[in-house]
Amino acid sequence: MAPVNLSAAPFNLDDEAIAWVNTTRDGFSPRDKLSQLFVLLARGTPEEVAEEVRSFKPGGITRIYSADLEAEIGLARDLGTLSAVPLLVSADLEGSRMSMPFGTSVPNPLGLAAVDDVDSTTAISTIMAREANAVGLNWSFTPVVDLNVAWRSAIVGTRSYGSDIDKVERHALAQIAAFQANGVAATVKHWPGEGYDDRDQHLVTTVNPLSMAEWENTFGRLYRKAIEAGVMSVMSAHIALPSYVRALEPDAGAEAYRPASLSRYLNEDLLRRELGFNGLIVSDATPMAGMNDWGNRDEVLPQTVIAGCDVVLFSDDPNGDLMRLVKAIADGRLSQERVDEAVTRVLALKAALGLHKDRAEPSIERARQVVASDESRLVTNGVTSRVPTLVKDIRNILPLSPARTKRVLVFSGGVILPFVPHPLPLSVPERLEKEGFAVTVYTPGTPVSPKDYDLLLYLFAEETLLTRSRIFLDWQKLTGSVFGAMSRYWHDIPTLMISFGYPYYLYDAPRVPAYVNAYGSSEALQAAVVEAIMGRQAFSGVSPVDPFVGSDQGKY
Repeated sequence: MAPVNLSAAPFNLDDEAIAWVNTTRDGFSPRDKLSQLFVLLARGTPEEVAEEVRSFKPGGITRIYSADLEAEIGLARDLGTLSAVPLLVSADLEGSRMSMPFGTSVPNPLGLAAVDDVDSTTAISTIMAREANAVGLNWSFTPVVDLNVAWRSAIVGTRSYGSDIDKVERHALAQIAAFQANGVAATVKHWPGEGYDDRDQHLVTTVNPLSMAEWENTFGRLYRKAIEAGVMSVMSAHIALPSYVRALEPDAGAEAYRPASLSRYLNEDLLRRELGFNGLIVSDATPMAGMNDWGNRDEVLPQTVIAGCDVVLFSDDPNGDLMRLVKAIADGRLSQERVDEAVTRVLALKAALGLHKDRAEPSIERARQVVASDESRLVTNGVTSRVPTLVKDIRNILPLSPARTKRVLVFSGGVILPFVPHPLPLSVPERLEKEGFAVTVYTPGTPVSPKDYDLLLYLFAEETLLTRSRIFLDWQKLTGSVFGAMSRYWHDIPTLMISFGYPYYLYDAPRVPAYVNAYGSSEALQAAVVEAIMGRQAFSGVSPVDPFVGSDQGKY
C-alpha cells in the first residue's frame, strides 16, 4: 500500500485516530472496502435514502435537502445507526439557490466577491458551516477556485469569486478556514482549474489551455495556497491540462486531453507529488459527459480510482459500478494496494472530522436554535444589502419613484433553476406594487407604448446552470415573436435591466441605459435590490468581473 501520512496535514491525526483508521480498514471485507469509495447522490425521501445506505454501505452521501427540517433531522439521526462506520454527509454549499432550503439565505460567491470583505465572507461561511453541522452535514464541495475568465461559461458563472486571482484567493481561503473551524471539511474545485474554457464539463471534457508557467501563476498558486491552509479535499474534475501532460510525454496525442478525473499525471504526479497534497481526492460527478465521453463505463469508472481519486462521486448504478471495480481488481488494472490507500484516506477524513468518536446526535431542538436564526439573518441581510452593483445609469433613471414612473411594464423569464422544469416567478413585481407602482407583466402581444408605460423593467434570473451551454438574452423567447425580438423601446420609455444571476447581459443589450447586477436570485437579494433602486440603500457592490466583456460598447 502506498504510504498515507495520517499524522501530517491535512488530517493531523493522533495515535488513537490512526489506530482507528487502520483497524477499521483492515476489518472491512473486500466488498465493503470498495463501497467505502462511493459517495452516492441522495435525492429521495428519507426512507429511500436510509434503505440505500443500509443495503449498499457507501462511504458517504450527498444529500439534496428538502425544505422539511424535521424530516431531514430524522434522516440524519437514522444515518448514524445504519452503518458501523460513520458516513460522510456532503453537499455543494455554494450559497444563493445552492443552499439548504431551510437554512439562512446567503449570497453566492460572485455576490460575496462584489462585497469583497473577507470578514463578511468569513461570517457567511461560518453561518453556513454551523447550520450544516446542526443537521449532520460534515463535508462541502466548496470553495470554487475557478477563474471567471471565459465569460460565456454558463457553469463557472456565479459559482466563482470572479476573475481576479487575488480576490479569489482571499475569499476561498476565508471559506476554507471558516468551514473547517466549524466541523465541515472543505473541498477546492475544479482541479486542475476551470474558467478559460467556456464549455461545461457536464456536457464535454473541458480544457485548461494555459502553459505551465501561466498555470503556476494562477491555478498553481491557488491550489498551493489552499493546500498550505490545510484544505482537506480536492475535487478532480473532468478537465484536461495538456501542457503538463505534454511536458512529461511530448508525443501524448489524445492522452494530453484526458480529464484529470482519469489522469494519474494530474492527480498523482502534479497534485500529490509536485504540490504535496496529502488529503482526499474526490472525483467530480461520474455520470457527467466530461468523463464518460472518454470511454465506456466499464473502462472509465475503475480508472477514476486507478488514476488517484479516492472517492467515486455519484453513480446511476452503484451495484453495477462496484462490480466494475471488482472486475478491475480481478484483471489487474486496479491493485488492492491502491484500494487500501483510497480507503485509508476516506477513513482519515472521517477521523479528522472526529466522526470516529462518540458525538451528540443531530436534534431538532438544536437545529431550530441554529438554523435560520434571527442573529444569522441579521448578519446575512447586512452583507446581502451590499451585493447589488450599479453598472450604469446614463440617463439618471434611478432612484425609482411612483411619482415619476408609476406605470411599469416588466419583461422577465422568471427564475431558471437546473432541476426545476419550469421558471419560478420573481417577487420584484409584487414588491414594486407594494411601493405604489402599477405593474404589468408582459405577455406576448402586449402593446408597448410610452402612452401606457412610464418605465420598462427587464428582469433576468439565471445563475450558474448545469448542462446549459450558454446563458444569453434570448430576445425572441422573452418577447414571444421575431418582431418583438427586434424591438427596442428604451429610446422612448425609461428602461432598467436587472440581472439576478449571470452578470454579462450587456453583451446582448449594450445600449440599455441602466443596468444592475445582483448575481443571485434569492428573496433576500430581490429585497435588497428593491431597497437600492428605490434609493433607500446605496449601491455598494463593485463588479468582480468585467460586465462589459472587454468592450466599451456597453458603457454608453
